[in-house]
Amino acid sequence: MGRLKVLRMTWLWVLLSGLALFFATDWALNMTANPRYLPTVILVGATVVPVTFVVYIYERLPAREIPVPSLVIASLWGGTLGLVVAGVLEYQTARQLGVLPMVGIGLIEESAKLILPVIIFLRGRFRSESDGLVFGVAAGMGFAALETMGYGFTVLLQTRGDVSTLHQTLFIRGLLSPAGHAAWTGLVCAVLWRERKQRGHVILNWAIVWAFALAVLLHALWNIFGSISILTGAGVFLFDLIGLVIVGGVSLWLLLRRLHEAAQEKMSEANTPEIL
Repeated sequence: MGRLKVLRMTWLWVLLSGLALFFATDWALNMTANPRYLPTVILVGATVVPVTFVVYIYERLPAREIPVPSLVIASLWGGTLGLVVAGVLEYQTARQLGVLPMVGIGLIEESAKLILPVIIFLRGRFRSESDGLVFGVAAGMGFAALETMGYGFTVLLQTRGDVSTLHQTLFIRGLLSPAGHAAWTGLVCAVLWRERKQRGHVILNWAIVWAFALAVLLHALWNIFGSISILTGAGVFLFDLIGLVIVGGVSLWLLLRRLHEAAQEKMSEANTPEIL
């Protein structure tokens, strides 16, 4: 029992060690003013929370069949492929329409993040709802980490090297990432895997369509609230913040509910004796 508790606290050690690495690198940057430390600060700052959250979700599920290398591949390839495809589609769509609605951004990004998880899904090796949830969270967190790196680099260019603004960007985006991309992609993948297991074959039904539409809607609302104060001035920042908290809270609640049900299913399967 004690060993299980220690294993389920790995996420905390990942978080603490990641923060230690970040502060050490940031301290070296401040002490030496050497710009060569900036990529490391951005890399570590953008990945600490995403990696921690993936480990947290992974630890909450009993009878974990997914090898860690597969999880790493899902995060790196899922995040990178999703970011590349989403970036190109958003650029081309904006060029043709002149403007890209928030719903359009949500639709493109939520679709792009599903590319690798769907490939894994169709291969059929991992079949439980918990497997789908973990792969979805990993792909979403990979996407979020890479996106944060891009925002951090852009902020540095726009502010001509203002490290304090970089810190703010990394902190806010890192802190909010579990309630964003991870929650939305994890929710869709959990439902996708669950419906296949319940029906016994690959299926596209209203439950999956509804889960995807809900993810797109939450993503669009997130982007809307995140841009109101930027477009209209700082006077509505509090309204902006309340909106983000509500959308993020709902997103995280939906993911954790699926996590709880997936864990219960795993435990039930583990306790069911095989009939010979």
